[in-house]
Amino acid sequence: MHSHQIEVLTHDHVFLGDAHDTHAARTRWVVVLTAVMMVVEIAAGLLTGSMALLADGIHMATHAGALGVAAFAYSFARRHADNPRYTFGTGKVGDLAGFASALLLAVFAAGIAVQSAERLFEPATIAYTEATVIAVLGLLVNLASAFLLGADHHHDHDHHQGHGHSHSHGHTDNNLRSAYFHVLADALTSVLAIGALLAGRYLGWVWMDAAMGLVGAAVIGRWSWGLMRDTGAVLLDATSTADLEGEVREAIEDGDARIVDLHVWQVGPGKFAAVVSLVAESPLAPTDYAKRAQIHEELVHITVEAHRCPGPHRNLHAA
Repeated sequence: MHSHQIEVLTHDHVFLGDAHDTHAARTRWVVVLTAVMMVVEIAAGLLTGSMALLADGIHMATHAGALGVAAFAYSFARRHADNPRYTFGTGKVGDLAGFASALLLAVFAAGIAVQSAERLFEPATIAYTEATVIAVLGLLVNLASAFLLGADHHHDHDHHQGHGHSHSHGHTDNNLRSAYFHVLADALTSVLAIGALLAGRYLGWVWMDAAMGLVGAAVIGRWSWGLMRDTGAVLLDATSTADLEGEVREAIEDGDARIVDLHVWQVGPGKFAAVVSLVAESPLAPTDYAKRAQIHEELVHITVEAHRCPGPHRNLHAA
């Protein structure tokens, strides 16, 4: 019969970002702004005949959908944070939403590129004054949305610990990052549309409208690939960093203990789990090694296997 209380050794698996609820509220506001402007820009693009403006509106439509997915992801992650079905919690739901958003953007970037290429060979009549007014309005909405999301979309923490060194790791919330770069990309598309409309009106460069559609499609496609790559890495548990792994080794290897197997992966924004297998001539209790690693606050779930060295043991010093 155990004499100690088992509750001391148990913990929850809620690995949501530190500002999860704040990010969720900001994202919901941006969804409303984007949806309203989406309707205005698409209608104006159809009425004025501007391909760049229509592309901007369609692009904003993808953003409205993607931002809706981001808002839903925050809600789902919070609602199911304590659900035991999710072994390591719901911290990765935002990365899943970001990956879906990146796929959606890639599809629409291809669509915009095709339509813009067609307009290069068959230019359409454009109502420049009306189109420019709507494009400027769209830009203002995008900048307001970027302001709402931009303050916390990415930040690094410097940790100064008692062991005498500092370190920093990115605490990126990929769901917020997805929403943030959606509105930034949309702002870029608005700028390109305004430039194309002004060039067409004052310089007679009708082809600029379609050309800017192609440029916007290329930028959006490149951005979507970057987000797809980063979120996919998190979903495949490929996000452990060499710096953090080195710090785990430094904390645990003491001249007797040597790590023989180490896995570090992300379980939520700025939160990592680690599985450590070590050998030592006189191994301590696994909880002792875990406490050493827990000086790094990013490590929220640590599992340690401590084995006694079966043969002659050569003292090894931590790197």
